[in-house]
Amino acid sequence: MSPVPPPHILILGGTTEASALAAACDARGISAILSYAGRTAAPAAQPVPVRIGGFGGIDGLAEYLAAARITHLVDATHPFAARISSNAVAAARIAGVPLLALTRPAWRQVVGDRWTGVADIAAAVGALDGPGRRVLLALGRMHVAAFAERPQHHYLLRFVDAPAVPPPLPHHTLVVDRGPFTLAGDRALMTAHGIDLIVAKNAGGTGAAAKLAAARALGLPVLLIDRPAMPDRAAVEDVSAVLDWLRHDIDRGV
Repeated sequence: MSPVPPPHILILGGTTEASALAAACDARGISAILSYAGRTAAPAAQPVPVRIGGFGGIDGLAEYLAAARITHLVDATHPFAARISSNAVAAARIAGVPLLALTRPAWRQVVGDRWTGVADIAAAVGALDGPGRRVLLALGRMHVAAFAERPQHHYLLRFVDAPAVPPPLPHHTLVVDRGPFTLAGDRALMTAHGIDLIVAKNAGGTGAAAKLAAARALGLPVLLIDRPAMPDRAAVEDVSAVLDWLRHDIDRGV
């Protein structure tokens, strides 16, 4: 019987969960590469090698898995990165590499929340017809342009990096900041800018939950965008479960 090669993990990242997994792999001497899509100009330093940029679709990722001798693929991308996740499932199947998703549970409404759920970005834009309001648009920079269809509002934007081109919104204020954020900080931000509505994705996790707690404390309504459908795949919600999955595969010679 030929020896089983040591694990060599590709982590599709850009989330706090991906960074935590990278740190856990490094602490245990597990070889890993953390891949960023490249949307953040200066990602946080990592204890494992990092690659930045796309793979060129399904075939490109499958070729990379083979060329880099990846033994396991962990999809720890954002819960709204549906295309990347679908590509990962297809590429892992082509390359014959086991795949596991490391995701986070969705946020759930509690007493005091004033949430309205919408299906997607287009539905969120549609829900903003009516008189002008002061809106915290907590979506990152990718989807901001869609809200130009509702120019009557004043939007408060919070980006990780300053954009090269100003957002195409006639009335907006831009704050450049990086999470995790705090209840006190987000409450102060909303109060200072007179926010009366929050628009956010149901990303889940703890790093971005402060805005929901602040909205609850201030009695503000939240327009919460539902998660997109994901491909059929095995998924876990914590780093220890990923490590158990790796150990199980190693022990049975995969």
